[in-house]
Amino acid sequence: MTWTAAVAGATGYAGGEVLRLLAAHPQIEIGAVTANASAGTRLGQHHPHLIGLADRVVAPTDPEHLVGHDIVVLALPHGVSGAVAAALEQADGPTPILVDCGADHRLTDAAAWQRFYGTDYAGAWTYGMPELLHTGETVAGAQREQLANTRRIAVPGCNVTAVTLAAQPGVAAGLIDPGRLNAVLAVGYSGAGKALKPHLTASEALGSAQPYAVGGTHRHIPEIIQNLQVAGAAPDSVRLSFTPVLVPMSRGILATVTAPVTAAVSGSDDPDAVLRQAWERVYGPTGAGEALIHLLSAGVWPVTGAVAGTGVATVQVAYDAAAGVAVIICAIDNLGKGTASAAVQSLNLALGLPETTGVITEGVAP
Repeated sequence: MTWTAAVAGATGYAGGEVLRLLAAHPQIEIGAVTANASAGTRLGQHHPHLIGLADRVVAPTDPEHLVGHDIVVLALPHGVSGAVAAALEQADGPTPILVDCGADHRLTDAAAWQRFYGTDYAGAWTYGMPELLHTGETVAGAQREQLANTRRIAVPGCNVTAVTLAAQPGVAAGLIDPGRLNAVLAVGYSGAGKALKPHLTASEALGSAQPYAVGGTHRHIPEIIQNLQVAGAAPDSVRLSFTPVLVPMSRGILATVTAPVTAAVSGSDDPDAVLRQAWERVYGPTGAGEALIHLLSAGVWPVTGAVAGTGVATVQVAYDAAAGVAVIICAIDNLGKGTASAAVQSLNLALGLPETTGVITEGVAP
C-alpha cells in the first residue's frame, strides 16, 4: 500500500529533512509542499540538495493545498501548526493523519504551555517518541501501542529527545535523583532555525560558543519534566537545570546530563556496573535492544559526527565517584532523531509499518 503525504513548512530545515526521508520511503509518495512567505518559489531554491524535488513549486499553506492527502506533516513554528490543524479538521473530506513537528501539541499541561509559550493552548496529541518508557516498564511498549492507534502525532523537541533518552533509564530504575538533574547541551546552529538573525551569522558563530535561554527559560524544560514523570518520577519531583549552548556545527546535539545517584548505586561494590545494567535493560547491550538507540561499549563516548544525518541516538553512562553523580551523555542529530526521523518512525507505527522503514541508520564520514 502507498500513502500520499504533504509537507507544510517545506522550505525550513525541519521540512527539508522530512522531505529527504520521505523521498526515500518505499511506501509514501510526496504530494504538496507548502510554505507561507516562500510560496510560488521552487523548492530547489531552498533545498538544492533535494535534487529530485527541486522543480516542485511551493504552494501556500492552506487547507486547499493540504486536504486530499493521507498524511500531512506540519513543520511549522510554534503557535502556527495548531491553527492549521484546526482548519484541516474543519475542512470537507477525510482528515489526514497529522504529524506536528512543532511544539503546539506536545504538552499535556495547558498551564505549562501558557507559562512557556504564552499563546492559546491547542491540546495534546499522541507523543511521538516510541522509546518513551511508562511507569513500571523496562522496555518501551505503551507508547508504541498509543502510536499504533493514533492519527495525531506530536513530534518531541530535539533537546527533549536527547535529555529524555539519556535520563529515563535511571529515573525508571530509581537510581538517580530526578530532583537534582543538570543538563548542558552543545547544539548545532540548525537547531536555531533558518530565520536570519545577527547572532546566527557566520562571523558571529564561527569560533564561538553561545549559551541561550539560560536560567530555566527554555521552552523544552516542561516537556522533559513531563517525559520523566511518564517514565516514573513522582509528580512535582523533577527539578531540572537546563543550559543549551550553540556551537559551530550545522547539525547535532551532545547532551551531558548529571544527577546524584541513590543508595542503590553509591552503596554497591561496583556503581558503574549497577548503572550500566539499568541502561542495558532499557536499550539493550551494544548492538541489541532498541534499533535506533545504541548504548555504547564501556569507555566509548558519544560524538555528534557519528550520528549526523541519521535517526540514531548514541548513549553512554558512567559513575563519577568524586562528585557522587551519574554522568550520562547522549548524541543525536537534531534534524534526524531530534525531528524528522522521529516523525517518520512514529508515522510508520500509525500506518502499521515496521517503525524503522525509511529511517537512515548509517552515518557519513568524515
